[in-house]
Amino acid sequence: MKKDGNTALGVMAGAAFGAMLMYLADPNRGNSRRASLRQMIAHRVREFGWVADKGVRDLRNRTRGLLAEAWASTKTGSASDEVLIDRVRAKIGRAVSHPSEIEVTAKNGTIALYGPVLEQEIAHLIAAAHSVRGVHIIENRLEPHKPGEKIPGLQGNSRRRGARFELLQENWAPGTRLLVGTGGAIALAFPSRNRNIAMPARIVGGLLAARAIANLPLRRLFGVVPSRRAVRFQKTITIQEPVERVFEFCSNPENFSLIMNHIQEVKRIGENRFRWTVEGPGGTSATWDSRIIESEPNRLLAWRSEPGSLIRNAGIIRFESTPHGGTRIHLLMSYNPPAGAIGHAVAKLFGVGPKEVLDEDMVRMKSLFEHGKTRAHGRIVRRDQLIV
Repeated sequence: MKKDGNTALGVMAGAAFGAMLMYLADPNRGNSRRASLRQMIAHRVREFGWVADKGVRDLRNRTRGLLAEAWASTKTGSASDEVLIDRVRAKIGRAVSHPSEIEVTAKNGTIALYGPVLEQEIAHLIAAAHSVRGVHIIENRLEPHKPGEKIPGLQGNSRRRGARFELLQENWAPGTRLLVGTGGAIALAFPSRNRNIAMPARIVGGLLAARAIANLPLRRLFGVVPSRRAVRFQKTITIQEPVERVFEFCSNPENFSLIMNHIQEVKRIGENRFRWTVEGPGGTSATWDSRIIESEPNRLLAWRSEPGSLIRNAGIIRFESTPHGGTRIHLLMSYNPPAGAIGHAVAKLFGVGPKEVLDEDMVRMKSLFEHGKTRAHGRIVRRDQLIV
């Protein structure tokens, strides 16, 4: 069984390696693809250097902070009332859902707490205040209220954030990324000699290294999320054309297939509903349906993919007139490709990363409006070919 598994793994790796070689050795576009790959690798190397430098500085600062805290805890001198109040306020900000309603006073190490608070948060609040160095006594003068009571200061959807263990947070600090990533890389490269745990150690090491490098939760890294936001990016560009004409162009997605190289077809299938077919890595293609969910003429367009789409995505475009009669476009887009951020990285490796593709397509759109023509799909596209 183990041999069969290794054989299958070898076949898959060989197939992937062969596909990569064919992609890079293409006689027509191989040179540009290899150049793009070299640029991407160089960029990632520089990025790794920046992350490593930040990580080292973060760890150094944390160490200094811990030493300073330890040294301060050995001192018997008491803090001033003003310092104690600031320390308590910093702590209770994560202990209750409406910290601005809590009033704190201090006198010789005794802290008094006033104000309305939800009754289930009182214990967290007092514990947080007690944990502050220099606090000796807590005077509870709070006004407890049940959830749902119409107390002005306790309205709204604020939630108690609480202090979470850093490895459970969505974004890791540079020092954490450096430590976990290094540990994962070591486990991946130098697994145990015990065959029973060597493969699990490599898997765990690879997951930890990937988590640290991408700084994304594993569920988003592999696309195991119901949302459309595994990968997010934004773009702003100014086009010297009145906002009415730019909005008219963007409000009909069928136009996009004319000027965007990686969009093979956009077909209207209903009221504000469109079917997209786009080029994927290695000559593959993907299809999904989307719907325009909000449209404010000359101001805003928003869309999202329909349930069950292979590539879940959503976005919003804001249009803004410039003083000289042009249009500034602000685009915010998120998508969740198959395999999540891993799939996104593979697409970028094959030269179809959406951010890079979008940059090229926006330049084509700018050229179409400002010069009356652009080049896409190997041919010249003119303004009179647009669908209105």
